[in-house]
Amino acid sequence: MFKHALDRTDTAYLSLFTSNDAAALFRLIDRNREHLGAWLRIPDMTLTEEDSAGFIERTRLRYAQEEGYWLGIWFRGELAGSIGYCDIDIGNRKAEIGYWLGQEYEGNGLITKAVKVLIQHAFEQLGLNKVEIGVATGNQRSRAIPEKLGFQREGELRDYEFLNGRFLHRVMYGLRADEWKSSDSQRD
Repeated sequence: MFKHALDRTDTAYLSLFTSNDAAALFRLIDRNREHLGAWLRIPDMTLTEEDSAGFIERTRLRYAQEEGYWLGIWFRGELAGSIGYCDIDIGNRKAEIGYWLGQEYEGNGLITKAVKVLIQHAFEQLGLNKVEIGVATGNQRSRAIPEKLGFQREGELRDYEFLNGRFLHRVMYGLRADEWKSSDSQRD
């Protein structure tokens, strides 16, 4: 099972969701509905604790099939957010990373550290050549992560998603294995 510390004190770590995490996942999404809903459909898809349990079951199945999966981001014993491979395309040797964090946990470097773990895993354990991140153009906090980690802006998809009565454009970022190995970002 996937579990990885994000710091030396073990106050922050990633782990594959278990069925026991459904209540914590639902509560986190429920109290961050407005915050998350500005950029993501997650709150609209999570109306009950059973919705969270179903999500966890699906992500564990995708993990077993090596298709992509989501992990919990834990901070000081509490579920703080989630990160995962939205898709793993073994044939084309690439994966897309997605992430979100409860507003009360922002500013602790959790997403940056977690993205680094998934990048390293993609290149070293999965043998992939490229990692991609897609972010709504107006979501400056999320865009700062790939920009800080040396991803290249590869383009913008106009009217990518219709959310809350408006179309969101999406910026696509990419990072190749050779760029990561030669960068200082992986060593921070």
